[in-house]
Amino acid sequence: MKSLRKNNGLFMLPFQMFEDREYIRRVLYIALPVSLQMLLKMIVNFADTVMIGKLGETSIAGVGLANKYFFVFVLFIFGIESGTGILASQYWGNGDIKNIRKVLGLGLLLSVAGSIILTLIAFFMPEKIMMIFTESDNTIAIGATYLGVVCLSYPFTAATDIYISTMRAVGEVKVPVIASVFAIILNIVLNYILIFGKFGLPMLGVVGAAIATVTARIFEFILTITLITIKKSPIICPIAKLNPFSKELITQFAKTALPVIVNEFFWGIGTTLYSVAYGRMGDAAVAAITISTALQDLMVVSFQGIAMATVVILGNEMGANNLKKAKQYGSYSYIMTFLVGVIASMLIMIFRLPFVSLYNVSDNVINDVKVCLLVFAVYFPLKAVAAVNIVGILRSGGDTLACLFLDLSSVWLIGVPMAFLGGLYFKFPIYIVYAMVLSSEIYKVVGGYIRYRQGKWLKNLAIELTAN
Repeated sequence: MKSLRKNNGLFMLPFQMFEDREYIRRVLYIALPVSLQMLLKMIVNFADTVMIGKLGETSIAGVGLANKYFFVFVLFIFGIESGTGILASQYWGNGDIKNIRKVLGLGLLLSVAGSIILTLIAFFMPEKIMMIFTESDNTIAIGATYLGVVCLSYPFTAATDIYISTMRAVGEVKVPVIASVFAIILNIVLNYILIFGKFGLPMLGVVGAAIATVTARIFEFILTITLITIKKSPIICPIAKLNPFSKELITQFAKTALPVIVNEFFWGIGTTLYSVAYGRMGDAAVAAITISTALQDLMVVSFQGIAMATVVILGNEMGANNLKKAKQYGSYSYIMTFLVGVIASMLIMIFRLPFVSLYNVSDNVINDVKVCLLVFAVYFPLKAVAAVNIVGILRSGGDTLACLFLDLSSVWLIGVPMAFLGGLYFKFPIYIVYAMVLSSEIYKVVGGYIRYRQGKWLKNLAIELTAN
C-alpha cells in the first residue's frame, strides 16, 4: 500500500503526511505552543474589545483605529523577527550557536531602535496619526488618548518578540507560553479594574485599557528574560557575545531580513489603508470590522502556529543540508494548512451568531458583523494556505524577494483599490467591500504555489555564511 501511495503523487501526499510520525511530532511540538501563545494574546485583544465595547461604538472605533498604528509597528517588528528566526533556525540545524547569538543581538538592536522611534512619533503626535484613519472628532479624541499611553509598551514588546523568535528557532517553545499566560492574566485583571474603576479606583475607560497593556508587556519581558536565564538557554550569554557587527552576518541578514522588513512594513501600510477607507464609511462600518476582527484573530492562530513551525522545521533541515526532506515537509505543510483552514472556517460559521451577541451595538452593526464573518469564513482556507506558503515555506529558505513581490502586489494592486472603489466610489455595504478586499487571497494562493513549485526557496543559508 505504501509503495502504491508513493507512485500516485500528490493525491497520496495526505496519507504519507499522516504516516510520517516524525513530521507530525515536530509540527505539533512547535505549532501547538506557538498557537496557544498567539491565542492567549488574541484573547487579551478580544477581552479588550468586549470591555471597551461596553463604552459604546465610538470607543470601539477609536481604539480599533488606534491599534492600526500598533499593527504597522507589529509588522515592522515581525520583519526583523522573521529574519532573525530564519537565520537562527538554519544555524541551529548547522549547530552554530555563536552565530545564533549574533543574530539575536542584531535583531534586538534593530527592533528596539525602531520601536523607540515609532513610540516617540505616537507619543507626541497621536491626534495626527488618528486623523489619517478617520474624520470623526470624537473617535480621534478617544483614539489619541489611548494611543498616547499604549505606545510606551512598544520597546518591551519588540525585545520580547525577538527573544521568542530565537527561542523557537532552537526548539524552546514553553517559555513564551508561560510568560504569555501570566501576562495575559495580569492584563485582563487590570483591564477590569482600570476600565470600569473597581476596588475604589477611578473609572479610566480607554486610558485604563492602555495602562493595563503597558504594564502587562513590561511584565512579560521581565518574566521571559528571567525564565530563559533560569533555564540556561543557549541564547543567554554575556552582552559581548551578542555583538552583531560582523560584515558577513550583516550582509546575510540584510539579504534575508531586509526584504521581509520592507515587505511587512509596506504590506502593513497597504492593509492600514483599508482602515482609512473603512473609517470614511462611518463609525458603524469601523465598529463592524473591529468586532469581526476580534473573532477572526482568534481563528488565524490556527495557521500561524503551522507557519512558525514550518519556518523552524524547514530551516533546520536546510541548515543540515537535507534539502530533499525540506521539500517533502513543505508539501506536508501545504496539506495540513488547508485541512486546518477548512475546519476553522466551519467553526467561524458555527460561532459567529453567539459571538455578536456579546456586544452592545446597534442592530445594523450586528447584521454587518454576521455577514463579514461569513465572508471571512469562505476565504479562510485560501488565506491560511497563502500565509503559510509565504511566511513559512518560501521564507524558510530566504526566498524573501518573491514573498515581497507576492504580498505587496496583492495588497497594492488588488486590496487597496478594491477597498476605495467599493467603499468610497460605489459606496457598497461594508461586507461587500470586505469581500472585494479579500479577493487578493486568490491571487496570492496561485502566485505563491507557482513560486513554490519552482523550488528556488530550497537553500542552505548556514553553509553560504560559513563559506564567506
